[in-house]
Amino acid sequence: MSLRLFCSALCGALLAGGAVHATEQAHAAILFENVRIFDGKGSALSAPSSVLVEGNLITRISQGGIKVEGEVQRIDGQGKTLMPGLIDAHTHLMFATLPQIAVLTNDVTFTTVAATRAANDMLMRGFTSARDLGGPVFGLKKGIDMGLINGPRIWPAGAMISQSGGHGDFRLPNELPALAGQYSFGERANAAMVADSPDAVRQRTREQLALGASQIKVMAGGGVASNYDPIDVTQYTVPEIRAAVEAADNWGTYVTVHAYTPKAVRQAIEAGVKCIDHGQMLDEDTARLMAEKGVWWSLQPFTDDRKSPFPEGSANRLKQLEMYKGTDHAYAMAKKYGIKTAFGTDALFSAQAAASQGTMLAKMGTWYTPAEVLRMATHDNAELLALSGPRSPYPGRLGVVEAGALADLLLIDGDPLKDLSLVADPANHFKVIMKDGKIYKNTL
Repeated sequence: MSLRLFCSALCGALLAGGAVHATEQAHAAILFENVRIFDGKGSALSAPSSVLVEGNLITRISQGGIKVEGEVQRIDGQGKTLMPGLIDAHTHLMFATLPQIAVLTNDVTFTTVAATRAANDMLMRGFTSARDLGGPVFGLKKGIDMGLINGPRIWPAGAMISQSGGHGDFRLPNELPALAGQYSFGERANAAMVADSPDAVRQRTREQLALGASQIKVMAGGGVASNYDPIDVTQYTVPEIRAAVEAADNWGTYVTVHAYTPKAVRQAIEAGVKCIDHGQMLDEDTARLMAEKGVWWSLQPFTDDRKSPFPEGSANRLKQLEMYKGTDHAYAMAKKYGIKTAFGTDALFSAQAAASQGTMLAKMGTWYTPAEVLRMATHDNAELLALSGPRSPYPGRLGVVEAGALADLLLIDGDPLKDLSLVADPANHFKVIMKDGKIYKNTL
């Protein structure tokens, strides 16, 4: 049995360990009554309303009562806030909670066990969808979609594609130089694939698409967690990145790149990418170019206010601190030039960081109003997910509370448009969590 097939099979066995199951649906319909709606697009809550969910869709919304034929499960919202499920535009579910050394040295089945818990925990934080940007997540996604385990909807990129010595090259020093036909542990696990030359990049892109990637992730510049590359370096050439873009476009989807610096981002834009992830070290001219080209900016609120997974004084920690310096300016430029901006967390190698997902969303209030923050984490992030076009694994509208939209919903005790800190404490404030019309939490 192949490693990836084994990981898929493992998901079923993991459930016996105790993930929380969705409530069995005893009724054909679920009716939320007496709720005030944040619809994902506006700046204020609605008047008291009713919302009817049938199957996995929102079918009716009314500020009067809704009459339902047949059986219905009624949920008295008690004037609480009903809003779309949250979306994280930058996750690595397979690498979220374990230390980096554990990911690199343990069998991938152990990593999958940890990822199963991480996926359930993410859903319990109210994040019902995630764009996963690197890692062998296909089996985890399949287990979630089949109902074997609980977790968010996943838009998987599959393996990160990296040049030799790039941000996705996690080969150990004793694995270099590479021998013909020899694959590293990370490549065998489909965590990150090393490819040098346009033809090699094209092949690796096609492989991830064949496995079910909804978008492709290319490493276009230096990074923090990798050991070989300084953060300022530019990676790949325009023809190499363009090879990935062309292969993805032929499948109706897009490429996003990891990049921090102006040179790396400009090169990626020239190659035709549609999204930049990170970019904390950009300048004004490059930000303006992103706006002109309609390129998405997937930013993370990285500041030095939480424990780092990297030792003080290490090369990784120094790169991290250098990157942190640009966060304030990056958000200022995104607002100044009206760049389409997404919210993501990019939690890696730290259970504490993964658990702070809601705290990171609340921290976005440093740069945006609560309405802008919640709009970004719902409606706007859903628009980014829609770039996957026909490769989207979940047809339908997300990120809004509208008739005909998919029923991913949160019922929050309080008004997050007035108090954004509510999202930082989902255990106490998120009373109902629904994904795809199924209730995963109800503490009313």
